[in-house]
Amino acid sequence: MAVLPITPAPFFANKNQAFWRLQAIGWGGAMLLRAMSSIAGGQEWSFLVFVAIEAVTGFSISLILSVIYRQIISRRPLVTWGVTALVLPLAVMLYAFIDAWVFSLGQTDGNNNFARLLIGVFYLNATLLGAWSALYYMINFYVQIEEQNDQMIQLENQATSAQLAMLRYQLNPHFLFNTLNSISTLVLLKQTEPANAMLTRLSSFLRYTLANEPAGRVTVAQEVETLKLYLDIERMRFEERLRTRFEIDDAAKPGLLPSLLLQPLVENAIKYAVSPQEAGAEITVTAQLVGTALRITVSDTGPGLQSGGIDNRLAGVTFDGGEQVSTGVGLTNTRDRLAQAYGPAHRFEIVDPPEGGFSVLIEIPYEEREAPAPFASAGAGSGPSAGTPRLAVPAG
Repeated sequence: MAVLPITPAPFFANKNQAFWRLQAIGWGGAMLLRAMSSIAGGQEWSFLVFVAIEAVTGFSISLILSVIYRQIISRRPLVTWGVTALVLPLAVMLYAFIDAWVFSLGQTDGNNNFARLLIGVFYLNATLLGAWSALYYMINFYVQIEEQNDQMIQLENQATSAQLAMLRYQLNPHFLFNTLNSISTLVLLKQTEPANAMLTRLSSFLRYTLANEPAGRVTVAQEVETLKLYLDIERMRFEERLRTRFEIDDAAKPGLLPSLLLQPLVENAIKYAVSPQEAGAEITVTAQLVGTALRITVSDTGPGLQSGGIDNRLAGVTFDGGEQVSTGVGLTNTRDRLAQAYGPAHRFEIVDPPEGGFSVLIEIPYEEREAPAPFASAGAGSGPSAGTPRLAVPAG
């Protein structure tokens, strides 16, 4: 039998509805407790009518207090607590007067006069309305704090999304300049077919960048296909000088990473490894699972860090306590995007292989995008909503 998914809603999501629920539960419980106490004390069943009237009176007076408290709760503390200290005793006196008058109507033995009844119910009513007022302020202050926290989280998410968008959009102008410059050169040389092919590939690449959110994530397989599209464009410039190799484990292909994360690293390799060398260079992209982490490496066979300064891609690098920090746009951009997306739960290292060349290593938590879940049959568990990334522990 199909079971509809149930999404629990926070109790205070609808504050008006939550207020009436708490009112009914609170005053209903007070009436029930007073009724049980009266029966246990030997009162007649007719006395329950007066107990009900007492509860309705307290319910009504608390509604009046709620209107007053709602107006002053956001004021300065002196105003809030000063008005409360003035209004609450008046409400208690009104509550006690009505209760004493109602109970006096039911007295037939004449043992209790009105003054003694008034004093007798005053302390009980003061306790009820005092506790009600304290709970009202506590709950409303709690709700206000939660709303402020939600607003802070929303603003932080918006700031993070804006930062990620800025970092993503920072890539396009530099890439477009190089590509359009190459197309312009081909047109001047009257090589229309290569120019048209490059324009076609450029339009496909830009269509992909527009179809994906700047802060969105794609699978490793999608990122690799985009890299190949980008490299097809660059290969028309460098021809056989640009050689590429992809080593992508099947288990790593569903893993998620920020879209176009690897493009600036490959572009960096082309600029500093392929372009300055007559023989060009080979760029290798690898992806594999290491425990519960997704490890991606982008390396090239160009000049390494130990090549006597030939490789300028790390111009301005400083070494602080063994940490390598680059001021280059491509490397800095990638590092900042990882910091925005994963915080401290990532690894970004610049590696100088002993055999030469240059390598960038990235490790991020392995996550997969869950497929839309069908209606679960009876007894089956229900998973998170469709499209929600989840941490996945790879087999083995």
